[in-house]
Amino acid sequence: MSETGQPESLRLDKWLWAARFFKTRQLAIEAVNGGKVHLNGQRTKPGKEVKPGSRLQIHKSALEWDIEVRVIPKQRRPASEAMHFYHEAQESIERRQKTIEEQRLLRAASPQPSSGRPNKRERRMIHKFTGNK
Repeated sequence: MSETGQPESLRLDKWLWAARFFKTRQLAIEAVNGGKVHLNGQRTKPGKEVKPGSRLQIHKSALEWDIEVRVIPKQRRPASEAMHFYHEAQESIERRQKTIEEQRLLRAASPQPSSGRPNKRERRMIHKFTGNK
């Protein structure tokens, strides 16, 4: 422990969970084991110690974060506080925003699947259009 009462290092899976990148520690462990999280440019294990100044690359679905660890928390904090545990590179923020916008445009352009069977009103409209009763 440092003189401020903060731990000097923390397991990678615990830090990812505390910084709210993953909802549970188990999901963080699976991501690290699956190669979705790199520590200082290297593939790593969930028990590896993270210290202030460590660099992390986190891939989650199509999104990617490139961050530097700033704070080692004692416990999990609200998302508004957890954002102060790390510093994200400006290029990383821009890349992620661009990816989110591209996904939004693709979703808007793709046809929406039907909800299944037509309801009573839709059946009446179909019968009226086709001329069948």
